[in-house]
Amino acid sequence: MIPLLSLSDVAKTFASGTHALGPVSFDVAEGEFLSLVGPSGCGKSTALRVIAGLLSPDSGEVNWPGGKPEIGFVFQEPTLMPWLSALENAHLPLDLEGMPRAEANKRAKDELGRVGLIGFENAYPRELSGGMKMRVSIARALAAEPKLLLMDEPFAALDEMTRQELDDDLIRLWRNESGGAREKMTIVFVTHSVAEATYLSTRAIVMSPRPGRIVADIALSREPRSDIGYRFAPQFSADANKITQALWKAERDVP
Repeated sequence: MIPLLSLSDVAKTFASGTHALGPVSFDVAEGEFLSLVGPSGCGKSTALRVIAGLLSPDSGEVNWPGGKPEIGFVFQEPTLMPWLSALENAHLPLDLEGMPRAEANKRAKDELGRVGLIGFENAYPRELSGGMKMRVSIARALAAEPKLLLMDEPFAALDEMTRQELDDDLIRLWRNESGGAREKMTIVFVTHSVAEATYLSTRAIVMSPRPGRIVADIALSREPRSDIGYRFAPQFSADANKITQALWKAERDVP
């Protein structure tokens, strides 16, 4: 199967001299939910920004065999404009593209509904909880109807209950359980949480401490579905242990 994208020997060193990433090589299949897992500072976010085109690698390349698709990006912080309502924040990228306002409003309102914010379209960021702000950020990324969604530790700052709720919502969005003609997205998700990667992903790439290199590429046992009981299943523990062991080995092998 032809991959959606392929990283080939990608490496990045910043102007400060910090060798942040690589070289790393991996493919991302169309429709999969891939997590990049590793300790803080291991280059996960750098890899994501290289994929998005926000950073240029010093060596190696990102290939798009079928052509580069529409990409959505969700950052660690919601980065909402405080003077705009939830609806206005959600359609802001569409405004910048010059989409007619009526169409942009409809699309943004639909996406706010998909992330559970019906009735909050006119609320301002100061009136929203942390989880609700992140939902607006996700709706904003989805409004452009991306084929590839890149997510950089979007739930890391949230409390555990909100984080698990958003994990379940994200699975439903990925599976397109709300219906419609939209194709299933491909998601690349950065996290340092073993439990989150295990619960969400079809596959996990485990990275070493900086400079980040791939130490394991683990196919996980099920297609994600929102099922809180799975967190207590034996197979969940087995897959989480595989990721944990790979992380432990990478830490131990660092000079």
